Amino acid sequence: MKRSTTEILTTHSGSLPRPPRLRTLVAARAAGERTDDQEFEDAVRSAVAEVVRHQVAAGLTVVNDGEVSKQGFSSYIQDRLTGFAEVEAVQEDSRSDRGARERQNFPEFYGERPDPFYARTRQEPRMVTSCVGPIEWTDFAAVQRDIDNLKAATEGLDVEDAFMSAISPGDTLRKFPNRYFDTDREYMEAVATAMRSEYQAIIDAGLILQIDCPDLTTGAYPQMYDPEAFRAELSANVDALNLATEGLPADRMRIHVCWGSMERPHSLDPELSSIVDILLRARPAGMTVVAANGRHAFEWQTWQDTELPEGKVIIPGVIDSTTNIVEHPRAVADRILRFSEVLGKENMIAGVDCGFQTSVDRDQVTPSMAWTKLAALGEGARLATRELWG
Repeated sequence: MKRSTTEILTTHSGSLPRPPRLRTLVAARAAGERTDDQEFEDAVRSAVAEVVRHQVAAGLTVVNDGEVSKQGFSSYIQDRLTGFAEVEAVQEDSRSDRGARERQNFPEFYGERPDPFYARTRQEPRMVTSCVGPIEWTDFAAVQRDIDNLKAATEGLDVEDAFMSAISPGDTLRKFPNRYFDTDREYMEAVATAMRSEYQAIIDAGLILQIDCPDLTTGAYPQMYDPEAFRAELSANVDALNLATEGLPADRMRIHVCWGSMERPHSLDPELSSIVDILLRARPAGMTVVAANGRHAFEWQTWQDTELPEGKVIIPGVIDSTTNIVEHPRAVADRILRFSEVLGKENMIAGVDCGFQTSVDRDQVTPSMAWTKLAALGEGARLATRELWG
């Protein structure tokens, strides 16, 4: 993993707006509709090339494929692994519905949201994709296609690094409740074993592996459970992550931790300071943290009192992914400078709070706005670079 030794490197958190035609095709496949395989693969290849060019034009130096081939950052695994099917939700599935308490506290907000995500979480009874059988690969070739498309798209372009995302074992449990294994621990170990193949392939291809880990900040949701039980669950998720990455080079991996990409109250989010010690036990060297939105912008202070383990690189969000407000490059630069003071400039990469289109059916912001915000990130990093290196 490259470090900010001569300039502030810039990246983002994974998902980017899909071109309209590909978005239609991905949504159709997610809905079970038949599409032409060749048309789909051609559209994916073209879209990856397009989003890579957009990232470079915006001034990003660590780029990815935008996750454009996937129906969602986590849901993609049900297309590639056995063992998942829709079943009717039961009471214990509330652990995977981290917005339950927020909906109780802010019914007028959730009742008025037109976004399908909010409508979907209100349905009772509802169907939930769950683990109902053994977990094995059925379409590992899709991983290689994603790798080949990204490498082809970056060839000849001025980028420092390229990364590719994959889901964590713990977030698989959070998103897809266990209906098959005797214990959740067995479930996570089975997922860890399967996902290790994807992790290994990404690293072997010369890419940076990003493991998406919303489970390391939300998990069972501390306000619904005993705080110590919450920390114990997060610790177990880190253990599963470390099992899945055992033996893989730490400096070729980073984790993405977030409190959810949606524009919503976030009033129940646990503070970074209450879990940072657990997060830093994860083997990957890099770690993204939410740091730009109004709920977490103060948490740069956490790093004043936290000893950063040797080799760690923190990737704070310096633009918010939940609002259409375009950050001024000067504001971005000031955020970068603040983090460089508490972390050391070589120990940070400037990033984005979360993804811009984490699911094919949901935009976090208007697509054109996402690219404008990324350009503000690029310009803000250039301003900060001039002040830090002269």
